[in-house]
Amino acid sequence: MPKNEKISNSVIRRLPRYYRFLGELSKEGINKISSRELAERMRLTASQIRQDLNCFGGFGQQGYGYNVSELRSEIGSILGVDKQHKAVLIGAGNLGHAIAVHINFEKYGCKLCGIFDSDERMVGQTIVGQKIIDVDRLSEFCRQHQPRIAILCIPKSAAPQLCEQLIGLGVKAFWNFSHYDINLEHNDIIVENVHLGDSLLALNYGVSNSANKTEE
Repeated sequence: MPKNEKISNSVIRRLPRYYRFLGELSKEGINKISSRELAERMRLTASQIRQDLNCFGGFGQQGYGYNVSELRSEIGSILGVDKQHKAVLIGAGNLGHAIAVHINFEKYGCKLCGIFDSDERMVGQTIVGQKIIDVDRLSEFCRQHQPRIAILCIPKSAAPQLCEQLIGLGVKAFWNFSHYDINLEHNDIIVENVHLGDSLLALNYGVSNSANKTEE
């Protein structure tokens, strides 16, 4: 459990990366690692790693380092991978379909319990063993299954009304691909905004900047 009540967002953002790197180390058969060695692999500093982990208690031992599997388990617990929060996916088009098929939700602490769409041509089709449900049945479904997370793969124009509905039904967190700024109206809701275009633009900037340096 965290030693401090308020953990900075930058520390929280690094936790999934620690979790992933430790998983890779475990697959390589590495049982223990020092903060210096972990820092070299992650391109961080050893002091940064120690500071981050100290926010949640002491995990390493002086002169020994970190037990890889134990540290990964502790970070996984902090991240809630053992919680299996129920999630619904809204929008079963190309993006929603790809997310449903390619994301191992249970690995990340979620259980995909329902997939919804408004297109009657898609309703009744099956993705990953689940039938797509008409979005008109969303309220009934949420009252019965009480999901905590919603994954929005819908147009921005459809998002405001749907968010109001989901929040009223007890949804507390959104994995948001819709580009609608949910926090404008609901600053107490947990939101992870995913802008694939922004990421591609940042990559394009890096390529352009590298090209400019080469030309100088």
